[in-house]
Amino acid sequence: MGQKIHPEGLRLGYIKDWESRWFNLRQMPELLEEDRHIRQYLKKKLDGAAVSKIGIERAGKHLRVNIFTARPGIVIGKKGADIENLRKDIESMTDRKAFVNVMEIKRPELDAQLVAEGVAMQLMKQVGFRRAMKKAMERTMAGGALGVKVRVSGRLGGAEIARVEWMKEGRVPLQTFRADIQYGFTEALIPMGKIGVKVWIFKKELFKKTREDLMEEVKLIPKEEIDLLAQKEVQAPAPEPVAVADEEIPEEEEGR
Repeated sequence: MGQKIHPEGLRLGYIKDWESRWFNLRQMPELLEEDRHIRQYLKKKLDGAAVSKIGIERAGKHLRVNIFTARPGIVIGKKGADIENLRKDIESMTDRKAFVNVMEIKRPELDAQLVAEGVAMQLMKQVGFRRAMKKAMERTMAGGALGVKVRVSGRLGGAEIARVEWMKEGRVPLQTFRADIQYGFTEALIPMGKIGVKVWIFKKELFKKTREDLMEEVKLIPKEEIDLLAQKEVQAPAPEPVAVADEEIPEEEEGR
């Protein structure tokens, strides 16, 4: 059976970077728990602000939190009041000097986590799951993605037996390391229970030469060299045909 692995964890060190960037062997368990606590707090506090991911960096007694969101105005608040409150809360939680940066996501339709949350929100509004999946996929493909896959699981449509449904458009090469694939997961809480939503978005293939790159390489050869190569091909003598010697007929056969 196929063994599933997180598409971004598989590509760490190749084309993806870590969301937590620090190194401390002695305090590793405590700091990992602290990171998890910070992320949980911010996701709960900024619910509805379209937060995709939260990056954490540490250097000595300093802590930097990068919030990637499609709606930076909600995170910052009026005259930066909300972001200042967040900074104070993080400092009280960690006992460190904290800095909070807000990064705007320009194309939310190409962010897998935001697409998954959008599908989950539609499911909570009692929209049909197939319709919600299809609309999300259409927006993503229109945004320039090379492929998208959406998978929902649970008591779909209020059925008593849980099942899995998925849809795919384009290509999603999960085993290709150079393929830039984003993965998002969330859960929709409906009266029948929880519905899990997973989204894979194939943005582009890195380290692959496009048609324009190949044409540019051809242009790099000087025109004089191209002409000389062509002349050599024309002037090259044609290969002489190889003569095949007739087989000698034995004397006995000649007599016959």
